[in-house]
Amino acid sequence: MEFSDCIRGRRSVRRFSDREIDRADIERIVDMARYSPSWKNSQTVRYHVVLDGGVKGEIARGGVCGFERNTKTIDSSRALVVVTTVTGICGYEPDGSFTTAKGAGWEMFDAGVACQSFCLAAHSLGLGTVILGIFDGDAIKARLNLPEGESVSALIALGYPRDPAKDAPPRKEVSELLSFI
Repeated sequence: MEFSDCIRGRRSVRRFSDREIDRADIERIVDMARYSPSWKNSQTVRYHVVLDGGVKGEIARGGVCGFERNTKTIDSSRALVVVTTVTGICGYEPDGSFTTAKGAGWEMFDAGVACQSFCLAAHSLGLGTVILGIFDGDAIKARLNLPEGESVSALIALGYPRDPAKDAPPRKEVSELLSFI
């Protein structure tokens, strides 16, 4: 797949087929996503993949702050990827001070870049994704017994799309987005 086709063709998918995902494909996706740039090459993003339907269901009902659309999306997915970031590294100097005015916010920047890489890699293999932002990170961390020092940054529902891809929604013109100084 051409890179421009991958970017232009990727859509947020919220309804998935029942087709199982091969674990080797998930490993391939993470293998590609691990090349995402990160603060001083710190590589603090982690991917915890929930395949167990019961655990996925618990997160769908108790970990998305009552947001019904996320509950339905997680229930439909074949896997739920809990993206975490090792805290206290991105944006920090060795003495613990912040390097930039973004403070601890740089962790989310790195997580966002990694999520996009993950989603594009999945799309290149024919899988669909959607990044979910409404969740209770503490509840999910406790339920999955995630390592101390990691913070939940995002959830990614993953699976084979149930429906054919739709056309992209309208996009702003380059002239509206770009300026040269």
